[in-house]
Amino acid sequence: MAKIKIYSILLFLVLGLHTSYGQSYKFKTSGFSVLEKNEKGKWGKWSDLNLVNVLVTLDTNKSRIVIYSQIIQLFEIIEYQTTEENDTDIVYSFTCKDNEGVDCTVSIITRKKQENRKQLYINYDNRIIVYNIFNM
Repeated sequence: MAKIKIYSILLFLVLGLHTSYGQSYKFKTSGFSVLEKNEKGKWGKWSDLNLVNVLVTLDTNKSRIVIYSQIIQLFEIIEYQTTEENDTDIVYSFTCKDNEGVDCTVSIITRKKQENRKQLYINYDNRIIVYNIFNM
């Protein structure tokens, strides 16, 4: 019985003292484009690339992604999805809710065969927004 108490106390101390350290990542954008579904539910064409230079942060401590555009876009991370990797891409995806409570998936994709170029995709049911990003 005494051993159980000692093990319980040790387990409590280890779990109580253990802290997880999140990280904050900062990116800058160089441009963005939008793809929307038409009235028939078919995907249209990507819009022309608009040049834009804004800050993007991924804060795993606060479980959120923020795009500091003219109207700040805040995405609360609901779930961290499994990282996917293939010959051409590394994809980090997050199930999110935006400022208005709408569900979306935010993905950071590294294009391995394009000199590790990075893109941020925001996927909604009826539109996709892509930002070209680079590390700060």
